[in-house]
Amino acid sequence: MNKVFYLPHCRTCQKVIEELGIEATDFDLQNIKEKHISAKELDILKKQTGSYEALFNRRSMKYRSMGLKDKSISEKEYRTLILGEYTFLKRPTIVIDGEVFLATTKKAVEAAKLKLASL
Repeated sequence: MNKVFYLPHCRTCQKVIEELGIEATDFDLQNIKEKHISAKELDILKKQTGSYEALFNRRSMKYRSMGLKDKSISEKEYRTLILGEYTFLKRPTIVIDGEVFLATTKKAVEAAKLKLASL
């Protein structure tokens, strides 16, 4: 299954989705503000990426406002934070044929392009 966890008003999400040529007919586009990521989905992403920390968005305004920058956060806490606040999930998070791409860097976007080209 191919899926994108995104926010429609996020410019980065819009840019990456357009750059990759992702269409709603080929991908399940999940607006994480309207439909939060489920625990099962998050656990699957964690299994692919190796940690909840890798999925955690430190650029979120909530990250600073909650004072998390100065705290040591465990894997369990990362999971709880992501499930509790949609802005803590890195976005766009793209799943292509079971492989996860955290498309927040050019390198990840290029890797996703290669994966799409190989399908």
